[in-house]
Amino acid sequence: MADIMTPALGESVTEATVARWAKKPGEAVRKDEILVELETDKVSLEVAAPADGVLESISAEEGATVEPGAILGRVTEGAAAAKPAAAPAPKAEAPKPAPAPAPAPAPAPKAAPAAAAPLAPSAQRIVAENNLDAGAIAGSGKDGRVTKGDALAALEARANAPAVVAAPAAPREIHEREQRVRMTRLRQTIARRLKEAQNTAAMLTTFNEVDMTNVMALRNQYKDVFEKSHGVKLGFMSFFVKSVVQALKSVPDVNAEIEGTDIIYKNHYDISVAVGTEKGLVTPVVRDADAMSLAEIEKSIGALGKKARDGQLAMEDLQGGTFTISNGGVYGSLMSTPILNPPQSGILGMHKIQERPMAINGQVVIRPMMYLALSYDHRVVDGQGAVTFLVKVKEAIEDPQRLLLDL
Repeated sequence: MADIMTPALGESVTEATVARWAKKPGEAVRKDEILVELETDKVSLEVAAPADGVLESISAEEGATVEPGAILGRVTEGAAAAKPAAAPAPKAEAPKPAPAPAPAPAPAPKAAPAAAAPLAPSAQRIVAENNLDAGAIAGSGKDGRVTKGDALAALEARANAPAVVAAPAAPREIHEREQRVRMTRLRQTIARRLKEAQNTAAMLTTFNEVDMTNVMALRNQYKDVFEKSHGVKLGFMSFFVKSVVQALKSVPDVNAEIEGTDIIYKNHYDISVAVGTEKGLVTPVVRDADAMSLAEIEKSIGALGKKARDGQLAMEDLQGGTFTISNGGVYGSLMSTPILNPPQSGILGMHKIQERPMAINGQVVIRPMMYLALSYDHRVVDGQGAVTFLVKVKEAIEDPQRLLLDL
C-alpha cells in the first residue's frame, strides 16, 4: 500500500484545496500518472501516483482543505483494476451434432485510432466545460500529455474559426437567473491582498503620457533581425522593464518596502510582470532584470507567461518581486489606477497605444500615445519622487537610445 501525500507547498503556504481527482477508487493507475490537482493561494499543484496499481481509497474529497504531508489517498501496489465478475459456466448439455464448418475468417478490421493523449486535470476541466474534442488536441506536455495551455489554445482556435450558418434556432431554453460558484483559493487570496493593500498603504496614483513614436520605429526597424538572432519577438515590455530599472536606480524609494517601523531599500531589481490567467491575475518575477539584455528579458517574460497559462508556475516564480508592471493595454484599457502588490511600494500601469493630436514645436501632429499610471505608497514615496520616477520612464521610452547609454 502506497500513500498519496500532499507535497510541500512552498514558503508561507500552509494549506491547499483539493480541486479535482482524475481517478476514482478501483481504477488502475500508473506510477507518475497525475491523480489529483491541488490549489493553493498562489499556484496549482498536480500530485502523481506513487506506484503502479489501483487507487484503493480517497481520504480527501474535492473541496477539502489539506496541509503539507496529509494523506490524500492510497494506492494498492501491483493490484489489477476491479473487473466485473465472470458469468457462471452453463450447465452440461447433451452432446449436439458437430457444427458445420465455420466460414473463412473475415478480413481483420482496421486498427482503431490511437487513444487520445492523456489530459492534465486542469485541461480536463476546460475540455469538459467547453465540449472540446480531446482527441483533436495535440499535447505538448510530457509523453504527449495535453496541458492547460493546449486546451486553452484549442478553445481560442474554435472561437476564432469562421462562423457557420446554422439552421433556425430552437426556442431558447429558460436558464437560472443566478449561479453561485465558490471562489477558488487563488481568487480569495487576490481579493484579500487587494483589500489589504487599500487598508494598509497610503496609496496614491500619478499620471503621465508617453509618445511611443521612437520606440515603435526602433522595434519595426529591428524586429525581424532581432527575432532571427535571438529566437524571440521584440515587444514593448522589455523596453519598459529596462526603463523601470533605470528609474528605480534614480528613485530608490520606489524600490523599497516597509517592515514594521523600518524601511528596507532593495539593491536588486526583480520585476513582477502581471499575467492574466483563467483563474485570475498572477505576477511572476523577472529576476535581476538590471543584468539582462532586451532579448533575455523577452525570453524570461515569454517563459513565465507560458508557465502561468499552463498552470505550471512554482512558488519561487512568484516570490520576491520589488516592483510590478501591469499592462492593461492588451485588454484595451485607456487609463486605470493600478493597485499595489504588497509589500511593494510601486506599480506601473501601461495602457493602450492610441493615436492623438499633439502640439509639437508649435505644430499639431498625430502621435501614438500611451497613458502611464504609477500607484505608490505615500508612506515611503513622496510626491516629488513619484513624479520624478514616472518622468524618467517617459524620457527613456521616448528616447530609447538612453537605455543603451544608461542615462
